[in-house]
Amino acid sequence: MMRAVIPLVVAVAVGAAGCSSGGASAARVSADQVEGAAASPFYVDPGTQAAAWVKAHPRDARAPKIKTAIVARPGARWFGNWSGDISRAVSGYVGAAKSKGKTPVLVAYNITDRDCGGASHGGAGSSAAYRTWISKFAAAVGNRPAIVVIEPDAVAQLDCLPAAAQKTRTALLKYATEQFKAKAPKARAYLDGGNAHWVAPATMATRLNAAGVKNVRGFSVNVSNFFTTAESSAYAKKVDSALSSKYRYTRGFVIDTSRNGHGGTPGKWCNPAGAKLGTVPQVGGSGADDLLWVKTPGESDGPCGVGPGVPAGTFSPDLAMRLINGR
Repeated sequence: MMRAVIPLVVAVAVGAAGCSSGGASAARVSADQVEGAAASPFYVDPGTQAAAWVKAHPRDARAPKIKTAIVARPGARWFGNWSGDISRAVSGYVGAAKSKGKTPVLVAYNITDRDCGGASHGGAGSSAAYRTWISKFAAAVGNRPAIVVIEPDAVAQLDCLPAAAQKTRTALLKYATEQFKAKAPKARAYLDGGNAHWVAPATMATRLNAAGVKNVRGFSVNVSNFFTTAESSAYAKKVDSALSSKYRYTRGFVIDTSRNGHGGTPGKWCNPAGAKLGTVPQVGGSGADDLLWVKTPGESDGPCGVGPGVPAGTFSPDLAMRLINGR
């Protein structure tokens, strides 16, 4: 089973440090960062762990590459039970993006029984708590443009829950889609649809329909995973075809391309060796509405793979460099 294991944490795995010449190199990176940010319609989150690490390690030889390849690229900010006042957190982030004339990408990641006890376990403590939280989230986006990915893995992971809990989760997800439809009319919200090697397309379509995908723009695929854009697009199109044939409507989709440059292997979801950064965020491509970096490259999937000892959600410069170099 594949999981998106990305709770936001403040810890940063430092790893071995090196020295750089600073000066001219730093100036070039700064120019690249400005140019990259200006060229994209999506907001570059200045508050990532990767950005904090680069700022704290200006003489590390890895810092310029991480800054150019990752920090300067637009990605998603994840919100969950670590975010404090969710209304303030979401509104502040969306407002910051609007002030720059950019579209923010946000992830709602607080479903009850999140990750079924896995590396990213947690979430709202009750159904009532989740309803309150997601309602405030949607209201905080308000009448402003945004892209929102709703609860990575929550639909695909239904099998890990007892039958009654599956019904409860499906109802909570449907409530979430209703909230975004009613309270965030300019947001393009996407209910997460797993990845190309997890749930059969027809089954996923049935689950997405029950969870309210008709209320939102569509669904997301490959979040925090490694499968190629072509594989992910083919899967998404099969899901959409099933929605069309079974329920007489279609939906758009987005693909997480943050780490799929070399493709993936079924079953290897946790910091696998050989992964590489994928296509930088862009509008359209391979039939998708957008290609996005939903997972922040360099943040660990858990203390496994090529990131032993690095907790889920923790940035590691070593993991980041592996993705940059594709090894």
